[in-house]
Amino acid sequence: MAGSPTARRRRLSIELKKLRETNAFTCAQVGQALDWSGSKVNRMETGSGRVQPSDIDALCRFYDTTDELREFLKSLAREAKTRGWWQVHGAGVPEWFNIYIGLEQDASTFRQYQCELIPGLMQTQAYIGELHRTGAHMSAEDIDRAVQVRMERQAMLARPDAPDAWFVVNEGSLRNVIGDRTLMREQLERVLESAELPSVTLQILPFDSGTYPATGTFTILGFPAPEDPDLVYRDGITDAVYLEGEHHVREYTKAFDGLRAAALSPQRSTQLIKSVLKEYAS
Repeated sequence: MAGSPTARRRRLSIELKKLRETNAFTCAQVGQALDWSGSKVNRMETGSGRVQPSDIDALCRFYDTTDELREFLKSLAREAKTRGWWQVHGAGVPEWFNIYIGLEQDASTFRQYQCELIPGLMQTQAYIGELHRTGAHMSAEDIDRAVQVRMERQAMLARPDAPDAWFVVNEGSLRNVIGDRTLMREQLERVLESAELPSVTLQILPFDSGTYPATGTFTILGFPAPEDPDLVYRDGITDAVYLEGEHHVREYTKAFDGLRAAALSPQRSTQLIKSVLKEYAS
């Protein structure tokens, strides 16, 4: 079973939807049979509503499941209520991003394309702070919290069970000066250190790479359990989009493969980073 509360909530939603579809009921039919609204059933299956153990009991009686499955689902419902370590930082982590962090903690594969900035899992504390201070309407305390959360997230790449992480980063991210040249020099040194981790593959998409899939920044998360399908994550200033359908994942995977093919090899990428690093040092 996946470890974070977010992953447990997602797994519970998947299992409840699977049960309903296997029994060939609509949400409205299940709701009517249990004296609920159809929207309540839908919220349970999309993870947008709390699921109580008593709800699981009612559903499992209706679907006539085994005792083992009922207890498994009830344990997911109970454990989904716990708080992740990142949720104690309040406004430092937006609610819509809480979901992503929880999923990220349980991912076994991580594919990300960054078109403007250094990947968050490779950013230095100074770089993160500069990003949050520019254009963000956050208090100094909340900025400190946001920086702390991102720094703690980075530990996942060095874990013994670290996800297989593959980054494709546009060359513009290396040359976009955040803060000043000293900050960027330290940032690129950090990128080189991160690229040496056994779990990390890093490729740079150079300016002269020619035509490539124009997608904007995105992340594809994969999970160890076959019951937990891959998903695509994209975020903006005030919200995020989670795409879980097979079509979305397939198309974004094709796009990522196209970006990998257009990018420099990991070895040549390291050479380019070192070349830009020398420019910042001059």
